[in-house]
Amino acid sequence: MNDSGISPIVEQMLRRVSPSSEGAPSQALREVMQEVALVGLQRHGFFSKAAFYGGTCLRMFHQLPRFSEDLDFSLLNSEPSFALQPYLQGLDEEFRALGIEVSIREKTKQISTAIASAFLKPSTTMVQLAWSGTGSLKIKLEVDTDPPLGFKTDEQLLLQPYACYVKCFCLPDLFAGKMHAVLFRKWQQRVKGRDWFDLEWYIRNGTALHLDHLGERARQSGHWPGDQPFTSESLHRLLAQRIANLNVANARIDIERFIANSQPLQIWSKSYFQDLIQQLDLC
Repeated sequence: MNDSGISPIVEQMLRRVSPSSEGAPSQALREVMQEVALVGLQRHGFFSKAAFYGGTCLRMFHQLPRFSEDLDFSLLNSEPSFALQPYLQGLDEEFRALGIEVSIREKTKQISTAIASAFLKPSTTMVQLAWSGTGSLKIKLEVDTDPPLGFKTDEQLLLQPYACYVKCFCLPDLFAGKMHAVLFRKWQQRVKGRDWFDLEWYIRNGTALHLDHLGERARQSGHWPGDQPFTSESLHRLLAQRIANLNVANARIDIERFIANSQPLQIWSKSYFQDLIQQLDLC
């Protein structure tokens, strides 16, 4: 530990991710905390019950070129009585071992849902070390305790702060989760351009979408009848409708703060996305 009480490992991690954050020190801190959290969860047996998915998983293990805020997990099997608290205690121990003080607060449910949530917030000392002028940074952890099944996982190697393997959704199932958001997320005030950015990334990288898992997700969320097959034709019809209603300008505004270079967004248009989905592969 140095005079600040922070482990040299953490300082090294901050120096490593800082250049990739394009002048955003709070993002450097966020990425370090995400990595420490994953190690803490792995050390305390979390991944015997759960798998990592979502945008942060895609960035950390598949080099998605955008920042991501939250840590999203799915249990491997439905477990309504799942308790997050024991793993949060393990997280606190992991951060403290590296000289990082964090507050960890489990979200109190106002209504009954299948999502268990908690928030991590760094101490002032840690924020100062990351050269940030604000202490408002928070990371949300969410665990789906009643997930749609039919997905596959693999082990991805995380090297910092300690080498370990993290159980993650396979890419076709990650794509299915993202496609569910593209098709069915409620836009309200602002469309999530991150969904369309990720969709573009999957297709450009030749990732096949696991159609059956997407169908399971659509049925569980109530967006597709349980007694009807979810087919390729169904998918393309829904995508065409979604693109027809897309506000492309608002989608660009949403994603710009999560990427270093917005120039590739200039091609975005309804016709571009219509052409893009014709390149979609299924498995």
